[in-house]
Amino acid sequence: MPSARQRSMRHASIVLLTICALVTCFASGQSPAPQNKTAAPEKTRPGDKRIRVDVDLVLVNTTVTDPYNRLVTGLERENFRVFEDNEEQEVVHFSGEDVPISIGVVLDLSGSMSNKVDKARLAALQFFKTANPQDEFFLVSFNDRAQLMSRFTSSVEELQTRMMYAGAKGRTALLDAVYLGLSQMKGARNTKRALLIISDGGDNHSRYNERDIKNFLREADVQLYAVGIYDPLGFRGRTSEELNGPTMLAEITEMTGGRAFPVENLNDLPDIAAKIGMELRNQYVLGYKPGNMERDGKWRKIKVRLKPPKGLPPLNVYSRAGYYAPAK
Repeated sequence: MPSARQRSMRHASIVLLTICALVTCFASGQSPAPQNKTAAPEKTRPGDKRIRVDVDLVLVNTTVTDPYNRLVTGLERENFRVFEDNEEQEVVHFSGEDVPISIGVVLDLSGSMSNKVDKARLAALQFFKTANPQDEFFLVSFNDRAQLMSRFTSSVEELQTRMMYAGAKGRTALLDAVYLGLSQMKGARNTKRALLIISDGGDNHSRYNERDIKNFLREADVQLYAVGIYDPLGFRGRTSEELNGPTMLAEITEMTGGRAFPVENLNDLPDIAAKIGMELRNQYVLGYKPGNMERDGKWRKIKVRLKPPKGLPPLNVYSRAGYYAPAK
C-alpha cells in the first residue's frame, strides 16, 4: 500500500497536470472538454479561414421616376427585369422598405463658394433631417485639399457645429474629396451606403483624376448623389476641368445609380437636399443570383428594365452600372 507521502505526491502531480492542461487550453483559445461527456463540435472562430459567406446574391438599389422627375412607388417584383451582361436574371429578392443608411456628405468650401456656403450648410442640415435613428453620417470638406471633418456619427448637432465654423477659401480638390469619402465608407456599419456632394463646379486641384475615381467607384458599391450649384456658362472658370464639372458629376453619379441635381436658385438648395434624402428612402432593392458563377474578377454590366403597369407614362430607371465578380 502506498505511504501517505507517496499518496500526497501523486495527488500533487495530478493537480499539476490538470493546471497545465487548463493553461494549454486557454492559451489556444479552447475550453476544456467536460469529463465523462462527448466533446461538443469545435466552434468556428471569427477570422477562421473556413468561414464561407454567401456573396453570390447581387443587390441593386433602383430608383424610378416619372416624366416630371417625381418618385414612383408601389411597383412590384414583376414590374422589373434585371440583366447581367445582356442575360436576363431571376429576381429572387425584392424590397421597397426603408433601411438604415451610412451616408457621407462631401461639402465644397473652396473660395468660389464664399457667397453660397451659408445656403450649402442649410442644404446639408436639411438632408440630415431626413435621417432615421439607425442612420450614420460623416462629413468631408474640401478646398485646396480634402479633409475629414467628422467621422461616423448619428448626432446631427455635432455635424452642424463642425460646419458652422468652416470658412470658404482656396481652390477645388473635388475628386480627392470623393476618394476620401469612399475610403471612409469602408468603415460603414450599414449595407446601404451613399455619398452626397454639394459643390459649385469642377475640379482644379486634385491629385486623383476622373479615371481614378471611376475605377474606385466600380469597386465601392456606394451610390453617389450631387447638388451642383453652377454659375452660368459664361461666368465659369476658364479651365477645361471647371467647364466640364457638371458633365463629370453627372457621369460619376449615374454610374452608381445616383443622380446629379443642378441648382439655379440658391433658395432651392434645402428642398433639393431633402428630395435626395427622400429618394434614398424610397428605392427598390432587387436581388439576384448571377447565372455566371465564374470567380474571374471581371466587370459584369447590370441593366434594369421596367414592365410598368398599364396606363403609366414612360418611366425613368436609375441603378448602378455593374460590379466586379469575386476573384478566386
